[in-house]
Amino acid sequence: MDTGTFRGLITLILIIAFLGITWWAYSKRRKPDFEEAANLPFADDDEQPSRDKPAASGDEADSRHDRGDKNT
Repeated sequence: MDTGTFRGLITLILIIAFLGITWWAYSKRRKPDFEEAANLPFADDDEQPSRDKPAASGDEADSRHDRGDKNT
């Protein structure tokens, strides 16, 4: 097998892989999953901590000064 044949086979395999991935991504069966993933940034997340509320325990340093940063 010479170099040209090898390159041709690799190109054919890559084209088939590209077409397969494209067919998979645009299939109607995958559409609901992709729509759900597209809306994830807009989902409400009630578990995120707010920086406005004080910490539950007094041991945690929340300000720059308490962590040792002198540039306050």
